[in-house]
Amino acid sequence: MTIPNALTIFRIALIPLFWALETSASSAARWAALFVFVLASVTDFADGKIARKTGKITSFGKIMDPLADKLLVISALMIFLEAGRASAVAVMLIIARELAVTSLRVVAISEGKLMAAAKSGKWKTASQFFYIILMLLHIETMSFIPAPLLIEQIAQWIVAAITIWSGIDYFYRNRELIRATVA
Repeated sequence: MTIPNALTIFRIALIPLFWALETSASSAARWAALFVFVLASVTDFADGKIARKTGKITSFGKIMDPLADKLLVISALMIFLEAGRASAVAVMLIIARELAVTSLRVVAISEGKLMAAAKSGKWKTASQFFYIILMLLHIETMSFIPAPLLIEQIAQWIVAAITIWSGIDYFYRNRELIRATVA
């Protein structure tokens, strides 16, 4: 097994630990959840960099790396939704984009093509990770931050907008593939 693939599996394995820590009543556990999320985010950056540098890009990594990111992000969004800290509409828009682009990747693979990550997808991932880290900081409990709930709401809609824009970009960039497969 390659190091990048091991990092991807490790990131997926961190999700239940992240969930357990963030949903704990313990303040210390929630800080640990932030650490686990940041660690998982770093593995996302590291696995791709290592795979490209060493030439260890595998079919497993091409499929599982983006899936691991989606599972991590969706798990955090579900926690925020369950806690009443996120809009169901914003979460649904983000999940819908993730499912749509993943489905497009499956179509591309079935046609023997690889959908490379676009810059818009990298911006989307970065904005989602930034938003989740903001939420994991629990700024609503920090009295020195003015209007923390408003900050969280604005951040979630910015992330939803970037996520939708990224999805539109992927479908636009792959319009020929879509035309070829629906005809």
